[in-house]
Amino acid sequence: MVTTTRDWVLLQHRLPREPSAPRIALWRAIRRLGALLLADGLVALPASARTIEHFEWLAAGIEEQGGTASVWVASPTTGTTTARLIEQARAATDDEYRAVMRDAEAPILTVAERRRLLRRLRAELRRIGSRDYFGAETGRAARARVDELARIGEAVPA
Repeated sequence: MVTTTRDWVLLQHRLPREPSAPRIALWRAIRRLGALLLADGLVALPASARTIEHFEWLAAGIEEQGGTASVWVASPTTGTTTARLIEQARAATDDEYRAVMRDAEAPILTVAERRRLLRRLRAELRRIGSRDYFGAETGRAARARVDELARIGEAVPA
């Protein structure tokens, strides 16, 4: 899902320190979405109906946990800022795609191990792809490497 928008949805949030479970759950949810940390308690995603809805849902959960949250849509005032944010987002997904490629290079001993690895890597590619808002270059290479691993597995007799 590559975006062409240059608007960003921002989630400003604050949660009580204790109990820590809601803060950990929020951090994990933000990370799963691929949000960029702009400052303590301020994260951003490219604006779309989907990302706005995700942040509004998180904001409601934060308030239910006794915290405060607000969701904003904003546009950077310079192209430099936009480019920096896009580069940060791409760098994060590039790292994840590289990890998939490294895992695809692991020696595999059995057909069953290859199948398990392929299922895991394909699931990981779907997860990364859901937060690859700007089409990281390494995404194509990672998908090609996993496809190659599948083709090699097809050639190996059971």
